[in-house]
Amino acid sequence: MTDVKKMIGQVFEDIATGLETGAFGSRAVVAVTTLGSEHGIENVVRGAEEAQRRDNTIEVVLIGPKVDSNLRQYVVETDEEGYKVMEELLDSGEIGACVTMHYTFPIGVSTVGRVVTPALAKEMIIATTTGTSSAHRVEGMVKNGIYGIIAAKAIGIENPTLGILNVDGAVQVERAFKQLKENGYDINFATSNRSDGGVLMRGNDLLQGVPDVMVNDTLTGNILMKVFSSFTTGGGFEAHGYGYGPGIGEDYDRTVLIISRASGYPVIANALSYAGDLVKGNVNKVAKDEFAKANKAGLKEILQGLAESKKKDSAEDEEVTAPPKELVTAQISGIDILELEDAVRALWKKGYYAESGMGCTGPIVLVNEEKFGMCYDILKNEGYVNE
Repeated sequence: MTDVKKMIGQVFEDIATGLETGAFGSRAVVAVTTLGSEHGIENVVRGAEEAQRRDNTIEVVLIGPKVDSNLRQYVVETDEEGYKVMEELLDSGEIGACVTMHYTFPIGVSTVGRVVTPALAKEMIIATTTGTSSAHRVEGMVKNGIYGIIAAKAIGIENPTLGILNVDGAVQVERAFKQLKENGYDINFATSNRSDGGVLMRGNDLLQGVPDVMVNDTLTGNILMKVFSSFTTGGGFEAHGYGYGPGIGEDYDRTVLIISRASGYPVIANALSYAGDLVKGNVNKVAKDEFAKANKAGLKEILQGLAESKKKDSAEDEEVTAPPKELVTAQISGIDILELEDAVRALWKKGYYAESGMGCTGPIVLVNEEKFGMCYDILKNEGYVNE
């Protein structure tokens, strides 16, 4: 009988809320912790009230010291109390997501940021921005891409385009994603706006927001978030974008979104809207479905292969003598910077002289013009060249 009364009470509360706000049906409840901002609690509360004012499909609640606000409040006096209450509310389902300024995620979980790019005012997902997806750089970036796809689908992008920022390890990441796609995992690769195209993204593509999801290592992503959010303010006040985003990982189901202590109220408001989008889009279900599809396509085996390749490279670090020097003018591109010297040594082992270099599109191996075909085939067969 108690449950029936509770249900009836909730129905009347939803009707009253609908008449007041125009939004009928249950709203996504999202919280924000108010302690810790470099700009004071007032800045956080202002962001929370702005998010509530413009979006009546969410209910914003505060976790922190008592303040003068019409928003519902869970009153705590310290960070420790705040995080304890936050976790209890998340685990009980009383709130669907929480925005906070600091949180320790387990290894394997990292956050997916969301920015508005300056060239065309296009939104773009930055995967990822805080946390550690893996201790292995390339494996971590592959996971970051999956996390980015999950976040994009949860906020309503049905078939997000994916680009890989041209940083160390990018070519190996591209290779892994292409293998996943060949195995049946549907990935919609973006194409660079630069004349040579390809899935590897340059600075121009960052500014223009070419892919829906930009894959990068987490440290680079963290810097990108800071630049995108505060390039007009000098860095002390983050004014643009949606913050550093939700922590995502396999079998992780707490929707905790990170903002910076330097985040201003516009970013806090956007972060709460982002949180609402994720709750309404059922990000945890999207994550389960996406991991199931990726694992069916051999994600775990591909990641294991990356780890074993790294061990093999370390074990085979024997001395190789370069063949006699000759004129090298032909360029072989599509090689990862982390594998560049190994690629040169692979040709030396076969008796072909080669040198490493850096072309306008990235790392290159320089070989003799007449021996280009043979050298290319060697590097392709040994997995150094991406086509």
